[in-house]
Amino acid sequence: MVNVNTDFDPYLLPPEAILEPPKTLWQALRKIGPGIILAGTIVGSGELILTTAIGAKHGFTFLWLILFSCVIKVFVQVELGRYVISTGKPTLGALQQISSYRVIGNALLIWWFLMMVCTVFQLGGMTGGVGQSLNMAFPQFGKASANTIQSIAPSAGDYVLSHAEFPWAIVTCLVTIALIYNGSYRRIERFTTILVVGVTLITVAATLALGATIYSPNFQEILRGMTFNIPNDGIADAFAIFGITGVGATELFYYPYWCLEKGYARFVGPNDGSIEWENRARGWIRVMHLDAWTSMVVFTLSTVAFYFMGAAVLHPQKLVPQGSEMIATLSEMYKGPFGDWTQILFLIGAGTVLFKTLYLACAANSRMTVDFLNLMGIIKVTSAAIRIQYIQVFCVIFPIVALGFYLFQRDPQLMVKLGGMAQAATLPMMACVTVYFRYYKIYPRLKPKPITDIFLWIALIAILVVAAYSVPDTLFKFINSF
Repeated sequence: MVNVNTDFDPYLLPPEAILEPPKTLWQALRKIGPGIILAGTIVGSGELILTTAIGAKHGFTFLWLILFSCVIKVFVQVELGRYVISTGKPTLGALQQISSYRVIGNALLIWWFLMMVCTVFQLGGMTGGVGQSLNMAFPQFGKASANTIQSIAPSAGDYVLSHAEFPWAIVTCLVTIALIYNGSYRRIERFTTILVVGVTLITVAATLALGATIYSPNFQEILRGMTFNIPNDGIADAFAIFGITGVGATELFYYPYWCLEKGYARFVGPNDGSIEWENRARGWIRVMHLDAWTSMVVFTLSTVAFYFMGAAVLHPQKLVPQGSEMIATLSEMYKGPFGDWTQILFLIGAGTVLFKTLYLACAANSRMTVDFLNLMGIIKVTSAAIRIQYIQVFCVIFPIVALGFYLFQRDPQLMVKLGGMAQAATLPMMACVTVYFRYYKIYPRLKPKPITDIFLWIALIAILVVAAYSVPDTLFKFINSF
């Protein structure tokens, strides 16, 4: 999504853009936004597919871990937000300047690029997931498309008829391009807020409604899920949960860019060493904290709700979503407790959840790819207008490439796992870099309180431990899956 005002450059800090921070809670709430966009990215394939599958497999055993994962990684997120507000530097630019040895910074940029390529496979899985959901909800469209193609090219029509979700996947790709090609930050924020609030309210309402069905969660089971417990056959899943839920590596890269486009750094202005600058920076950092923790509440509610549905409905029936039947199995979460009439509502909702993550990821990746190519000297971005033109190109490329990946590999869950593996390998790097920024790059008077440092270190240690186990294990399983 591109800002169509070619005179506006969110990466510059002109003096005329300086704005005093809000003084009341209501005024501050009206200035949040980047976190809501991030919540839209977070609540997607991982929560709908893998979190639900783990709930279906283990019941409520890992409820405590999901809550811990959603909360603890936000401390890494807010430190990145603190850095971008006080310096005006986006994530990739900050990585390149992490050392006086340029080769180190460039190596970190290439690391991000390789991870991003792997996550495009994940976007392919989301494209296919949307196609599967909508094809099950409206199968007539796929059949009509196949018949039309068959009249022109019989062999191609037969192929489409046996892969009826393909027409919907193509429509998903085209709609994604249409939404992000000429969109501004404000348009992204408004559209995403509507989707995130709607999906969260519906998912939480459905979870609460389980209490009136035969699948009502047992209170004792929920309490056991809040106690520290990892079954012997669930160690790998425990590491997967921590890697999947909450803020992931891609979201940590995205957040500073959305903070810049919201205007937080522009409102603070360049650091002139004055007490006025320091007060503005502190004020907008407080707004950023409110933004981050508000989004944490939103995506935690959605994540827990999806987990509850899997644990309360699918687990007793021993139904675990997997393979090409993933969406059909997931639909049983609503069909079982509430009747057949809810299946189509779930399918539309599932498509919406996956779609919002798809279009937001494509929008963010387009921005970051242009930044990456500019920093590496492959292209030259000399103005906001040129940046917009390049971003528009990638707003077309990313959805098309994601669609191509799905047409090549039709297992959305497998594709999500590949992206998840790349993120799991990158998350420790971003956590370490964030701690480095905290102690060596942040303006001394803007450093966080000691309690925040404690939780930041807890997050770092947890991330390193999880990565040490999950990355080799996931890589081994992924290779064996072929």
